[in-house]
Amino acid sequence: MLHELTISDLGVIESARIELGPALTCVTGETGAGKTMVLTGLGLILGAKAVPETVRRGADAALAEAVLDAPRTGEVAERLEDAGIDVEDDGTVVVSRTVGASRRSRTVIGGRTVPQALLAEVAEALVTVYGQHDQARLRTAARQRATLDAYAGPDHQPVVAEYRGAWEAWTQATAALERMEQGADAARAEVARLRDDLAAIDALAPQPDEDEALAAEARVLENAEDVRTGVAAAHAALGGGDGGDDHSAVAALDAARRALADAARHDPSLADLEERLSGLVYGAGDLVTELASYVEGLDADPARLDEIHERRSDFAGLMRRIGVADLAGVLAYAEDARPRVAEDDAWDTTLEQRRQAVDSARAALDHAASRLSDGRRAAASALAEAVAAELHRLAMPDAAFAVAVEPTEPAPHGADVIAMTLASHPGAPQRPVAEAASGGELSRIMLALEVAIAERVHEGSRTFVFDEVDAGVGGRAAVAVGERLAELARSHQVIVVTHLAQVAAFADTHVVVAKATDGTVTRAQVTEVSGDARIEEIARLLSGQEDSQTARAHALELLEASGVAP
Repeated sequence: MLHELTISDLGVIESARIELGPALTCVTGETGAGKTMVLTGLGLILGAKAVPETVRRGADAALAEAVLDAPRTGEVAERLEDAGIDVEDDGTVVVSRTVGASRRSRTVIGGRTVPQALLAEVAEALVTVYGQHDQARLRTAARQRATLDAYAGPDHQPVVAEYRGAWEAWTQATAALERMEQGADAARAEVARLRDDLAAIDALAPQPDEDEALAAEARVLENAEDVRTGVAAAHAALGGGDGGDDHSAVAALDAARRALADAARHDPSLADLEERLSGLVYGAGDLVTELASYVEGLDADPARLDEIHERRSDFAGLMRRIGVADLAGVLAYAEDARPRVAEDDAWDTTLEQRRQAVDSARAALDHAASRLSDGRRAAASALAEAVAAELHRLAMPDAAFAVAVEPTEPAPHGADVIAMTLASHPGAPQRPVAEAASGGELSRIMLALEVAIAERVHEGSRTFVFDEVDAGVGGRAAVAVGERLAELARSHQVIVVTHLAQVAAFADTHVVVAKATDGTVTRAQVTEVSGDARIEEIARLLSGQEDSQTARAHALELLEASGVAP
């Protein structure tokens, strides 16, 4: 539950602190006094979007802060623990939202800055908010369906998820089959082109990096004489000339080695240098041998050069045909094309498999749809009974409320159409509830729906916030709404923004939002009223004149009838 709410610099509210009791709290005030800002502040600490325009003019930021109970177990409790949020010994946690007029907003839970989404998760587990716009639940088939699914309870949700998964699987299988059937001619023509390209590639059988190797070999063959002259000169200089040239590099190195060996006999420190010089002699000798072998093997074969040029030309033509820049692109193209050609080889088999997949997916969809419809029909019957009982309490004893579940073709939401209908009096036909009910009746039907859902779905104590759920209601019906809210408040915390004295009279805590101005600045004050001040506020709600003796007498009568002390 919510224990207290503090607001500062939000709209017309400069500063306010509201203590919220465990039962029924009513918020009243003249139109434009600032009740909306109380709800806005409440929305902020429940994770609503921060709107800079709501910051009080002249202030840097608005603040909404609340003390509320934290979940002790479950997924949200684990999320709070993972975020390192400290919960007080009494199980409460402090939540604050700062809304900047020109800077970023900030969300803090238990002293730690957290994402707004985490606050919304915590609030969703504790608080349910119903506003006037929620009457849309009664006006669209989609919202009526969502309401019925919510009433069906947590065990129904996996069935809804199963159907959605089956629908997605069936639509994907159907789309795959349609693509294959509708694009068969174009696809198979494309595969025929790929098959021809692969045949051309396989005929040449290129190897990785073969184009680079051929280019290098061609350069050697095209310049064979220059290569031969250069290698022969190097061979001769090193010592490979006829008769053994004493001025060759090998001869010079060997002479130096012998001289150093003689010196090393007298100075052992020269042994290392002599050994290194010996290595140079042996290395130079090896080079002479290898150069001689290269010259002997060098063959300026015009036929081989022509063969290389022809193969490189074939590669260039293949690249132009496929539209790639190099041989690596040709090989990559072939690797991508082979699976598509292989798939075409099994075209008939694949087509049959996709048809079977569609049939299988449709069977699974029909099964899931049947389960979903069964659950909805069972929930529809129970919901209609629960709403009928609530409407009896809300001064609509003759109204017959029904929830129809009619079969239809499978769609993303199921294979049935949900329709909430109402016969407002005996003998009247069942009509769509949005057409058959007046504004006040719609408000009571919505309250009946929400109370029925709350009592079925939410286990344990919970906080409910109703924003003028009594719109369009008056007289005995208003008293009935007040009685029902008070009854709901016996097991849950209920906060109601109302303009009806009959509802406010049932409040355990009565908060008034009043606007005052000095001609320049307008401020709203939020105060809890009791005793004579409360009688005056209820009198004002009744007649618009809190000092009217008749209205005061009526207000006192309402308070006495509600059983709540003024």
